Amino acid sequence: MDTQFAQLIVNGIAVGSIIALAAVGLTLTYGILRLSNFAHGDFLTLGAYLTWLINTIGVNIWLSMILAAVGTVAAMLLSEKLLWSKMRSIRATSTTLIIISIGLALFLRNGIIFIWGGKNQNYNLPVTPALDILGLKVPQNQLLVLGLAVLAILALHYLLQNTKIGKAMRAVADDLDLARVSGINVDRVIFWTWLIAGTLTSLGGSMYGLITAVRPNMGWFLILPLFASVILGGIGNPYGAIAAAFIIGIVQEISTPWLGSQYKQGVALLIMILVLLIRPKGLFKGTI
Repeated sequence: MDTQFAQLIVNGIAVGSIIALAAVGLTLTYGILRLSNFAHGDFLTLGAYLTWLINTIGVNIWLSMILAAVGTVAAMLLSEKLLWSKMRSIRATSTTLIIISIGLALFLRNGIIFIWGGKNQNYNLPVTPALDILGLKVPQNQLLVLGLAVLAILALHYLLQNTKIGKAMRAVADDLDLARVSGINVDRVIFWTWLIAGTLTSLGGSMYGLITAVRPNMGWFLILPLFASVILGGIGNPYGAIAAAFIIGIVQEISTPWLGSQYKQGVALLIMILVLLIRPKGLFKGTI
């Protein structure tokens, strides 16, 4: 049982690192643009499908991930141009934005099914044996996923803390009108927000495809853990979202021997409800 428990924790860390990447994108779009984007999970799916599509024509998997991230960012910027910028200009309510984002999610998911069909797909990769680490069987892909997630998180930390655009993003998250008055280029901040959110979300999707299969509803099944991570970590706090994602990933996996894998989403929701009852603002302070 101890080995099984440790194995579940390892799996939970791998899933948590994927949730962390996508949750950072989600918390940034909320913190800076005040947008609860329910289409976020489907952009993650799009990233995985673009990776798969580029990989199947013979491109190396790592290059496929980078090109897929470019495609996902382009799709997010297109949604910004066609939908979100117009909604902000008419000061649409948060309810309107949520309904539009759900519509966008359905559009993306059904578009993916229409183009690529509903069956599961797998990357064109050689089969690699699992590594034996302290008696645990750890698939090489899980280690790669964790390593990539750590690198992406460190890069984000550097960008937010040490660069001019990072400081501008933090200022816009605190007070958009004040940031605009003090001469910060808000449009540039919005562009960078989508760029970072799209890149991290696409990477999350590509990595999820590495440890499971690529399927049309993968993002839909991750949207609840994503929102749970964002709320648990304090809305608008990327570091909180990362910590919460690992908590949720590990607890979800540990619960499977008792509850079965079909109740994983319910576990994420239960954690979120319990935390909100005790700490309504989440585990960490909100907004970057």
